[in-house]
Amino acid sequence: MKMKETLQLGNTKFPMRGNLPVRELEWQKNWEELDIYGQRQKMNEGKPTFVLHDGPPYANGNIHIGHALNKISKDIIVRYKSMSGFRSPYVPGWDTHGLPIEQALTNKGVKRKEMSIAEFRKLCEEYAWEQVNKQKEDFKRLGIAGEWDHPYVTLTKEYEEAQIRVFGKMAEKGYIYKGLKPIYWSPSSESALAEAEIEYKDVKSASIYVAFKVADGKGLIDEDTSFVIWTTTPWTIPSNLAIAVHPDYDYSVILADGKKYVLAKDLIETVAEEIGWDKFEIIKELKGKDLELMTAKHPMYDRTSLVILGDHVTLDAGTGLVHTAPGHGDDDFIVGQKYKLAVLSPIDDKGCFTDEAPGLEGIFYDKGNKVITEWLEKEGALLKLNFFTHSYPHDWRTKKPVIFRATPQWFASIDKFRGDILEAVEGVEWVQKWGMQRLYNMVRDRGDWVISRQRSWGVPLPIFYGENGEPIITPETIEHVAALFGEFGSNSWFEREAKDLLPEGFTHPSSPNNIFTKETDIMDVWFDSGSSHEAVLRARENLTFPADMYLEGSDQYRGWFNSSITTSVAINGVAPYKTVLSQGMVLDGDGRKMSKSIGNTIAPSKVIKQMGADIIRLWVSSVDTQADVRVSDEILKQVSEVYRKIRNTMRFLLSNTTDYDPSENKVAFEDLRSVDKYLMVRLNQLVEKVEGHYEKYEFSSIYQLINNFCTVDLSQFYLDFAKDVVYIEAEDAYERRAMQTVFYEVLVKITKLLTPILPHTAEEIWSFLSEPEEFVQLTDIPAFDNYENETELLNIWNAFMEIRVVVQKALEEARNQKIIGKSFEAKVTLYPTEQTKDLFVSLNSNLAQLLIVSDLEIAESIDDAPINAIRSESVAVVVEHAHGETCERCRAIKEEVGSNEQTPTLCARCAAIVEKHFPEALIPETEENN
Repeated sequence: MKMKETLQLGNTKFPMRGNLPVRELEWQKNWEELDIYGQRQKMNEGKPTFVLHDGPPYANGNIHIGHALNKISKDIIVRYKSMSGFRSPYVPGWDTHGLPIEQALTNKGVKRKEMSIAEFRKLCEEYAWEQVNKQKEDFKRLGIAGEWDHPYVTLTKEYEEAQIRVFGKMAEKGYIYKGLKPIYWSPSSESALAEAEIEYKDVKSASIYVAFKVADGKGLIDEDTSFVIWTTTPWTIPSNLAIAVHPDYDYSVILADGKKYVLAKDLIETVAEEIGWDKFEIIKELKGKDLELMTAKHPMYDRTSLVILGDHVTLDAGTGLVHTAPGHGDDDFIVGQKYKLAVLSPIDDKGCFTDEAPGLEGIFYDKGNKVITEWLEKEGALLKLNFFTHSYPHDWRTKKPVIFRATPQWFASIDKFRGDILEAVEGVEWVQKWGMQRLYNMVRDRGDWVISRQRSWGVPLPIFYGENGEPIITPETIEHVAALFGEFGSNSWFEREAKDLLPEGFTHPSSPNNIFTKETDIMDVWFDSGSSHEAVLRARENLTFPADMYLEGSDQYRGWFNSSITTSVAINGVAPYKTVLSQGMVLDGDGRKMSKSIGNTIAPSKVIKQMGADIIRLWVSSVDTQADVRVSDEILKQVSEVYRKIRNTMRFLLSNTTDYDPSENKVAFEDLRSVDKYLMVRLNQLVEKVEGHYEKYEFSSIYQLINNFCTVDLSQFYLDFAKDVVYIEAEDAYERRAMQTVFYEVLVKITKLLTPILPHTAEEIWSFLSEPEEFVQLTDIPAFDNYENETELLNIWNAFMEIRVVVQKALEEARNQKIIGKSFEAKVTLYPTEQTKDLFVSLNSNLAQLLIVSDLEIAESIDDAPINAIRSESVAVVVEHAHGETCERCRAIKEEVGSNEQTPTLCARCAAIVEKHFPEALIPETEENN
């Protein structure tokens, strides 16, 4: 028997390399076949419920890294809750209506205008389901656990049925109305947009000063005077019906370059410099209220513009006289209503001028800017033309500019229950405290919600019209349409005539001849997803309302968070969520927004094929998702290194517990050595801190804690000296079984703590443990243990760690001076203070073994230390080369090696172990027994 065979060298079939791209698929197939998710739900029956309601991603294309961040974050929370005493079902969902799918089909060559709306919608539905199934597989590959066989999808009959009832309840309360108001209009998608569908980009625009000649100055201003306005939208000048002034501001009539003009007194010098007037003279001063009801000649058409008063007028820019076009601006519309101005909007759906703007018919509004400025210049009304760059609203789908345009639309009146929404916002727990203020301000400042869209692919507005054009929305018609959609789907709206969609025998005063028509607009897709609290939370027995949590990207303050609370408060009087957690955007490694055109995107599918889903999951846990996060190939490589470190740490623990049976070999805590107790307490602290961060959704802190524990507490300390115990001592030696007890506890508890983040790797580790549960996902998060004298124990070992740092510094210096090579070649002499001496007694440990040196001596006093000693306040350290020979078995340098004829190559410790447990190793090898 060779001496090497007397060592208890670690051995395990747990591979060093994870081979995650292959092994994860095997685990997932196993979980699906055994319905591990279903088993977990059954285990948790009767427990308190925690429902994280999934915000629906849009079904269009494979998932991107932002999807992965969001879904993995949700999965971590749901898995943790499921393992910590909660019934936490997870129902994934999809948003499937809207313009992007229509555009995708158009891009594929579908001739929309050559088919009926119903036929086109069927193609949209087929495409949407393809995308749902594609994304479903992407999400499942990330290891997301949930009800994948029964998700919620906004195009399904049962969802649409519930959505119609939400609309009906809001209509019944008087919150739904039709009106002509300026709204965001996207010429590129030929549809109205809600504020949530607007994003801002910098554009170059014209800035013009225009003179409106006085038509009637009410005896206060001469007719050879002009009102001066300033605008950045020349294309709206044809729609001008008024000029607004502030009633309390001071206005002046000035003489400049031989002409008379009216403008705000405080802005005269700024305007003079902008226009280029060399000199000006103030002729007269008036208050804004004195100008009310004067009129000016329109600079392009034979009509007048009324001077009106408005509190929205400011002195921040311009002239103090505001160009007012009620058909193209919110403030303009509101103030125009007070003066009963018409709502002129001579722009069609495609953004081109109509015949209501003579001379401009058919011209696209943006090209109209040049035509109009040239027209004004010809009329002598253009005082100055500049260009400047500013932030301008764009359609977030098509990425093209939008305009304010008055069109007949259906609205949800926010004004009627704004106070209730604001109160509900304040009652929600916002994980990011600023989130409450953000949504509060949005609700406080928003106008009424435009819920109609001029598209084909969506849930139709369930509105009928009588012969006189009166809209018909009654509980009877709503319920009938909801039931039809529940049975046949919303396509039936486009497949049937109005009379076939109404209840049998339906009559209404607006239609004496029982002739009805139906609305052709569809609902805003935010109304779709915003109805999920009714269509999902209330509709499914295993879910609860309100949801415990909504978790989405920070863009959803203007989107899903907003539409959901609006519809829920409208019909239920409460918010649909108790807690809201928002996440930042995913940026590249340089902090830039990801874009296919830049080429800085990272596809989850590519990372999974190269590294595995657990690496993406670990990356999610490594970043502070509550702010914008970064990802790049280099960042993922760094995460992969941390994964390798954790995996190899767990592998070392597994390889040194293969002969350990917790039911037979476990050493009770009170019987452990002091250093083993210390590690158990440190592990206990880890459990407490990690669970605290899970509760606060602080995944990056969990990542740091577990990585730090594996690196510092284990690899750099406990496991570093452990080899001298678990390899060298006899199999059943007390010291060895004590350390194995700690190893096994670390394995069990860290594996459980890692399960929400790394389910595939955790299951692989778990399969090598001797635990009663077959799957770690079916266990509970480890309990926090209460150990006696924890504080005292920690104080002792924290003090030792400080001394250890001094010793390591001394060993490093000795290495640099070539006194030693490895630390095992060293003899260390410690010169302690009296307090440190007491500490050494308290440790009751083999200090040479803890410090991984061959020999250690404790001198009398720190005062006796030589001048070349490495010092701290508590100890001085001297390092010299150990005396003696190297033990063949443990590799320590000992003076007694060679002194025993029977064991000439062994130290006394190894000799005793071998003589007792492996006497055959002492028989000289001969040709016969070799």
